[in-house]
Amino acid sequence: MDSSRVEEFQSEREKKIESFEDLHVYQRARELTNVIYGLTHNADFARDFGLVDQIRRASVSIMSNIAEGFERGTNAEFIQFLFIAKGSCGEVRAQSTISYDQKYISHADYINLVDRCRRISGMLSNLIGHLKRSPYRGAKYKKLPYKSMADEINELLKEINKDSKKNP
Repeated sequence: MDSSRVEEFQSEREKKIESFEDLHVYQRARELTNVIYGLTHNADFARDFGLVDQIRRASVSIMSNIAEGFERGTNAEFIQFLFIAKGSCGEVRAQSTISYDQKYISHADYINLVDRCRRISGMLSNLIGHLKRSPYRGAKYKKLPYKSMADEINELLKEINKDSKKNP
């Protein structure tokens, strides 16, 4: 890897995560969902309404659970939703096997789907492990800045003085 690629990779890794869309695992889940939708438009596959619906819902569930868990505001809830996303990843793998067995998708497409699912599942496991080890509990538990009693009293006195000047 040349130095410019290394610098680009390092800056990408140091980028602050501000929304679920910034998560690499979410981006990979989105790519998987788009691949699933593309494959399920093929004629034979498209006629198997039950399987098409199931595999699409499972792939969308991966993305949705990452998003919902992130937005919940606590690590505990995020972890719970990441486990659900991981389960949905397993569903997509199982349904990919059925799709391959029914000859709806090629061997290359099957291997591609299984590989994507395994990578996403691994990314979810790594994120879960990181969150479990993190002392940060989530945005819901953000501590308010500490104010001493003297600071509180001074603020109240300022407000009283403002009010008394307005209403003499």
